[in-house]
Amino acid sequence: MTLAQTEILPGAAGRRWLKSRAGSLAAGDLTRLVALATVVLVFVAFALTTRGFFTGWNILNVVEQAAIPGVLALAMALVILTGGSDVQTGGIDLSLAANMGLSAAVFAVALRAGWSEPAALAVTLGTGTLVGVVNGLAVVRLGILPLLATLAMSNIVGGLELVLTENTVIPAASAILSLLSGGSFLGLSSLTWVLIVVSLVAALILHGSPLGLRLYATGGHPEAARAAGVPVARLRLGSYAVAGFTAAFAAILSVSRLSASSTGTGEMLLSILAAALLGTVFSRRGVPTVAGTLIAVLFIGFLSNGFQLKGLSSNWVSGVQGALILAVVAATALNRRKGA
Repeated sequence: MTLAQTEILPGAAGRRWLKSRAGSLAAGDLTRLVALATVVLVFVAFALTTRGFFTGWNILNVVEQAAIPGVLALAMALVILTGGSDVQTGGIDLSLAANMGLSAAVFAVALRAGWSEPAALAVTLGTGTLVGVVNGLAVVRLGILPLLATLAMSNIVGGLELVLTENTVIPAASAILSLLSGGSFLGLSSLTWVLIVVSLVAALILHGSPLGLRLYATGGHPEAARAAGVPVARLRLGSYAVAGFTAAFAAILSVSRLSASSTGTGEMLLSILAAALLGTVFSRRGVPTVAGTLIAVLFIGFLSNGFQLKGLSSNWVSGVQGALILAVVAATALNRRKGA
């Protein structure tokens, strides 16, 4: 129902619809304000009570560590954006972290086998993109729920990674890895600059181009988008392919940071998912945005860093991330129910 349609409805019906929309907006605004206040309070609390937290070195360190989960969270946000934010049936890619692990293994194994750096980069990016394309085909062409399709893919690529690496750490070294791990500019590390550049490119595409409008329409109003001639299926498939490419790109960053390919990257999935979902809370419309996703990634990064400086177990971080996901899903469901 549009605002124009309310003008032809009986007065009571129109007033009820406007009241429900106002209530929805108020609930969304309140959720966003509470989330922002929580971020500020947590940061201030750690700054006042934790030695070494509020220092320039520590802040830059957290931002650098947020580069890899940040890039992956932006990819997850893209999939959620084009597939819809419904947790059960909407867009989601649970194979992102496992895809990064497989791609990192491919990159390290290719370098160890004597492949040239360009060839290793090409096969790595191709592997990640292929996983994304298969995810997209399963969701768009076969109609499998994204939750199930990408969960199954996560297990497949996780198994392939173990077969390829034999569950061992594979060291890797190359010129581009040295540049990414040791380079800096204007006091910021290469990984920090990568996060900045990727975020700017994502913001330019999503918030400043006709393609971005089509992507938002695809996730928010697919029927209207189809009627307007937007290739909904192609854009959704493309979002999974881009997410797969991004996972491979993050794999190269990961290998540069660790100087090796190591197993266990699947553990990063929880933080990626938490950041992408929490990022929707910082948007006025409750949809993924680049700024919202970055705020969420940095919030989780500072939260984890604060716990570490206090000597608390990393299990607390996992528990908080799970609670954040539950809170966001619950808030979204409540807001949707009030707006219905």
